Amino acid sequence: MAALKNTNLTLADWGKRRDPDGSIAVITNILSQSNEILDDAVHKMANGPTGHLCTIATGLPDVSWRQFNQGIQPSKGSTAQVTEGIGMLETRSEVDRALAKLDDDVNGLRLSETTLRLEAMAQEMARTIFYGNTSVDPEQFMGLSPRYSSLGAGNAQNILSAGGTTASEQTSIWLVGWGDETVHCCFPKGSSAGLEQEDLGVLDVDVHNAAGAQTGKMRAYVDWFCWKAGLVVQDWRYAVRIPNIEVGHLQTLTSTQAPTGAFDTSIIHRMAEATYRLPNIGKCRPAFYVNRTTHAALSRMAMEKHTAAVTTQPGLSQFGTSRQYMSFLDIPIRRCDALLLTEEIVV
Repeated sequence: MAALKNTNLTLADWGKRRDPDGSIAVITNILSQSNEILDDAVHKMANGPTGHLCTIATGLPDVSWRQFNQGIQPSKGSTAQVTEGIGMLETRSEVDRALAKLDDDVNGLRLSETTLRLEAMAQEMARTIFYGNTSVDPEQFMGLSPRYSSLGAGNAQNILSAGGTTASEQTSIWLVGWGDETVHCCFPKGSSAGLEQEDLGVLDVDVHNAAGAQTGKMRAYVDWFCWKAGLVVQDWRYAVRIPNIEVGHLQTLTSTQAPTGAFDTSIIHRMAEATYRLPNIGKCRPAFYVNRTTHAALSRMAMEKHTAAVTTQPGLSQFGTSRQYMSFLDIPIRRCDALLLTEEIVV
């Protein structure tokens, strides 16, 4: 895995700073290994219990040249405030006490159930970072895709279409510059980052049949998990979307997604262009995010060293040579299966 700048705290960093008193630190590490975007994302405490209030500059003050004995007019900048919401992702684990006691390792059985729930929570959190939409699901937080969804919007300069035209057969590449003042995840004021876990012990729980009807109660070991998080896009210029990547063309490296294609459609050219949309790459921790299919295509391009590939040294492609990770212009390329192959065309 590529090494990113370590000036900001990730979720794993927050976990390491907690008291080593059991499951929370372990849970944090499991999550960071399950999804690379969760490993990269900078986490910052929100300035409120249910959201984070951002103050964004919308205009600069006027400045003037002057000579001696001349005056200038006072001026001021303009700002706007936006509140980013925080969602609560929860789940419960209930393990039949009698079943657990069939084995000497009760905690091992409970951990196996916990691991599945953690993986589900990690996948849902990653999905929400990309596709969460509070206008459809108000209990979630707003993800990236609804913010970068129109080529006619005010942030359209950071939406670089790859030219795909087949409905529901598109995917996207994302470039995110993580940082305290750019794009970061947040958690409620006064709380800790990541998952909360509570062992509720042995409780009487309801049992339901396949039709959903309650059939009785049983004694069970119960664990409760909660992850409170939000996404703050404080400076929209630090996220770039490359949508309209035709999946069929991507798999065959032909037409719109061919590495030798036209400048305004080739994903190689679009990725290069995306890096220059970030105002100050030294101010953030940049990373590209792609799904498994896109990652495989980029890997093919790297191995085949297409003639259209940008080279930094003789005989080397623009991709990193390390067997541990791929990079593009020294920016890590992360794999994230939460990115769909069935996106609609962004127009």
